[in-house]
Amino acid sequence: MFCYLRDNRVLQKNRGRRTAQPEPPHNTSIVHEFQAAAAENPSLPDAMYHKPVANTLVPASPAPASGKSQPVSMLDFSRQFAGIREEVMQAIERVCVSQRFILGPEVESFERAAAAACAASHAVGCASGTDALWLALEAARIGPGDAVVTTPFSFFATASSILRCGARPIFADIDPLTFNLSADAVREAMAGEPVKAILPVHLYGQCADWDAFAQLQLDHPGLLLIEDAAQAFGATWNGMPAGALGDAACFSFYPTKNLSAIGDAGLVTTRSGTLDERMRMLRAHGMRRRYFHDEVGWNSRLDTIQAAVLEIKLRYLPEWNQQRRNLAANYNQLFLAAGLTGPTVAEGIVLPWTDRRAQHVFHQYVIRAPRRDELRAYLTERRIGTEIYYPLPLHLQESLQSLGYKAGDFPETERAAAEVLALPMYPELRTDEQETVVAAIRDFYA
Repeated sequence: MFCYLRDNRVLQKNRGRRTAQPEPPHNTSIVHEFQAAAAENPSLPDAMYHKPVANTLVPASPAPASGKSQPVSMLDFSRQFAGIREEVMQAIERVCVSQRFILGPEVESFERAAAAACAASHAVGCASGTDALWLALEAARIGPGDAVVTTPFSFFATASSILRCGARPIFADIDPLTFNLSADAVREAMAGEPVKAILPVHLYGQCADWDAFAQLQLDHPGLLLIEDAAQAFGATWNGMPAGALGDAACFSFYPTKNLSAIGDAGLVTTRSGTLDERMRMLRAHGMRRRYFHDEVGWNSRLDTIQAAVLEIKLRYLPEWNQQRRNLAANYNQLFLAAGLTGPTVAEGIVLPWTDRRAQHVFHQYVIRAPRRDELRAYLTERRIGTEIYYPLPLHLQESLQSLGYKAGDFPETERAAAEVLALPMYPELRTDEQETVVAAIRDFYA
């Protein structure tokens, strides 16, 4: 159904009146929550609708002669590369000719451009998004005896980076609308714990509720806020970019990201000169002067070719992110037209929800779907790409069992893991491909 909520407090108000009932096997409960909130607040505008900019969607291609639908890939890197091929190849050649492959001038140039794009004072390039998380935590002197609160609904690196510093991750449940870490749940999880930092994830390209986290920081002097912005370069909260919200912010440029390298790469932004200097030292084996090691650091330098390519792509990113928003709006319209969602649909697809304070960049377009695994198998048979981010929450991962969590500890996270399905989403996706995806989903539920 279409979610007509603008304020999570509406959902909380309804949730407070529910009596305890067994959890349903799929998304019936969450649909009913949304329906109840929407029915109680019929004047609330639709927060999921993203009005497209005219004439920016990639038009449909001619239908194949056979009349059969074509496969739809989850991603197609070749389409983006075709549009910037000449610039990228020239940049790679320039680096090869200069022979400055490690920390060449292109690295500093990209760091300056990325800092400006994020409204941050400093940006430090590194080898991956995983290393970005470790660098930020280590530079902030988070270590043994410290605890960091984060979400169990994220990629593994969110938790492993905390452990890598010798600290302990404490999980808190998510907001069922945005899938982001719930500040209310964090407040409860912090009680009596030696919490030094909170690590919210801007999941799928939408910033976490930073108003609530900023209030938590005010209420707990000395508490650090570190953004896991791996999926959110270009996203904003109240007009402020991801990367400028917390004490530090960590980005991934893995090839699937909105801003993507041609290999692994990462970045940390910060407004702190102290953190900036310390991260630069840590990423180079703890050296401030060559061969003089002040600390045991790490080899996590951003290589020059990656930086050169990233700076080219950064210039196109606002256009690409807008195209993702347009495609998300088109998906929403197609699902509504297909009768798969809407205020009169008793049990159907739940579409992505965007907080009115956020500008979403749709790294992923993620739905909640009844009989999710059956639907995914059906789409795979029809050569339509999908993915599940993430099928097993972090608190249930075998390697993290020593943390002492068990099934049932985080019900919203576990419900999301059973229901979410990411559909094809990249700037060059065509409208006819979106129509193929939605038509196949309609046929599955027919």
